[in-house]
Amino acid sequence: MGIADFEVVDARFASCFSRSAELEKLWTGARWNEGPAYFPALRSLVWSDIPNDRLLRWDETTGVTGVLREGDDAYANGNTVDRQGRLVSCEHGSRSVVRTEHDGSRTVLASHWNGKRLNSPNDLVVKSDNSVWFTDPSYGIQSDYEGFKADSEIGTESVYRIDTDGSITMVTDALPRPNGLAFSADESILYIVDSAGPAHGGRKAIHRFDVAPDNSLTGGDLLAESTQGTFDGFRLDTAGNIWTSAGDGVHCLDPDGTLLGKIYVPEVVSNVCFGGLKRNRLFITATTSVYSMMLPVNGVDTFS
Repeated sequence: MGIADFEVVDARFASCFSRSAELEKLWTGARWNEGPAYFPALRSLVWSDIPNDRLLRWDETTGVTGVLREGDDAYANGNTVDRQGRLVSCEHGSRSVVRTEHDGSRTVLASHWNGKRLNSPNDLVVKSDNSVWFTDPSYGIQSDYEGFKADSEIGTESVYRIDTDGSITMVTDALPRPNGLAFSADESILYIVDSAGPAHGGRKAIHRFDVAPDNSLTGGDLLAESTQGTFDGFRLDTAGNIWTSAGDGVHCLDPDGTLLGKIYVPEVVSNVCFGGLKRNRLFITATTSVYSMMLPVNGVDTFS
């Protein structure tokens, strides 16, 4: 697509991008792309086209994109790779968190809490202790566009943890509409997006929670509010900077929440992840297309 359009808001952003970098369009043809996850062993990117009920896979070695799975009423949203290299997905259709095993079979990790169906799991991360953390807003049950219209059985939009013994714990219900989430490199902080606007009691912002040794959360202080559109999915680099989706592209935030700069993208961005051989390629899912850009920074890892 040519040289990328950057905006430097803070001088610290200068070390985070290369002015010669190109914003590459890898593929187009979706209704709403989401949930990018990079598989190092396969050198492939997997993501969701939610309204079309399909998972897509782009091969980094050939540049070819194909359908990984479709038409199974899953309406997958967020995806990640667990510590054993398996795909773990949030599904609006089944209202579940589902793991795809190495043989292609699927294991439901969570579908209910306290005997009630989840709303529509949205985004997720895997911690180093193999626990799976996910957000559960109601986007997937609001209409038939990204799932199946239904009433919430739980009545709250919360964040949950699935432990290795299969138990499910609500870790916070403090945010009106929790969305993207990611851990700091040392896993002492969990950042969570609240995508609710003022009309729903939110501020379209990223909040910071402290993670105790027993995996309980405290805090939840406001870190940064979006200056354009809504924050959605995001990832961290090794310096602790937050690379987050926004209405006009990708915003880079300092760990203290200061907006450092922007990469402008010609579509509304939903999510990002780091990948490539050195984890210095930023993959960007936008409304109809998937983009990437090489950066002079490295992502924390492929799990958060």
